Amino acid sequence: MRRPRHARPILPALLLTALLAALSPRSPAQAQAQTPPPDPDLLARGRYLGETVAFCGGCHHAFGPRMQPIAGMELAGGRVFAERGMRAVAPNITQDRETGIGDWTDAQIAAAIREGHRPDGSLIGPPMPVESYRGIADRDLAALVAWLRTVPPVRHAVAERSAYPFALSPHGGPVASVAPPEDTPVARGRYIAVNLAHCMDCHSAQLSEGRADPNGRGARGLVLEGPWGVVQAANLSSHPEHGIGRRTDEQVIAAITRGVAADGRPLAAPMGARAPVWAGMTPGDLGDVLAYLRSLPPQD
Repeated sequence: MRRPRHARPILPALLLTALLAALSPRSPAQAQAQTPPPDPDLLARGRYLGETVAFCGGCHHAFGPRMQPIAGMELAGGRVFAERGMRAVAPNITQDRETGIGDWTDAQIAAAIREGHRPDGSLIGPPMPVESYRGIADRDLAALVAWLRTVPPVRHAVAERSAYPFALSPHGGPVASVAPPEDTPVARGRYIAVNLAHCMDCHSAQLSEGRADPNGRGARGLVLEGPWGVVQAANLSSHPEHGIGRRTDEQVIAAITRGVAADGRPLAAPMGARAPVWAGMTPGDLGDVLAYLRSLPPQD
């Protein structure tokens, strides 16, 4: 299954320059004013990743009491995650300079995504999937930053601060520079499911401090509580009874893109709410995700 190409190759040196330009002694306003317009293909890639694959709005949109997105408040923040003993609040990531990230440099935005710290040095805690995002390739990171720069500013101060029952620690682990080749479906699927879409943050055995166990990927995972009730992330491993080992390819894709179980029942939120967004993923990306899921060893 061939996948559409989203962007023409871009020289790594140019991407590195774009990401690190803000490290010069200019002020943030001066730095952004002198940043050249992004490559149209890079921006299209960033929009596809941010609005569809990673679906940043799943956490960063402003939501009503029944978890319905509030029109005009896209990516304006305020959603509260009260789980695992923590109370985390999603920030405003629009281009508003006072209440969002409009005054951040490109390098500071990139550092928040992949390094997990704010411009003032404070650490970003869960559910921000920084450990997964550390595997985002340089080109895709640059694309996400370019897309975030186009998000209209929304004046929405998120006053409540996140609180955790554990100490946050700096994020470690390797940082990716290049995405897997397009002719490696399992590796590409892992890159999408683990890093970009961070599916395995929920669909894995859970460790302390809100972390997914990298050795338990695909296992029945995170317990989520909300207006939908209490649900647990399903087992996506190849286990024939507890996982998707006996599911057809069509059934697995239907769960991802239509939010329906193998027996036709609608999946509970948040999976059911994300399915219409993931329906916009390319056939190539969906095929790669399926190939990766099929490669997961059985997990009870």
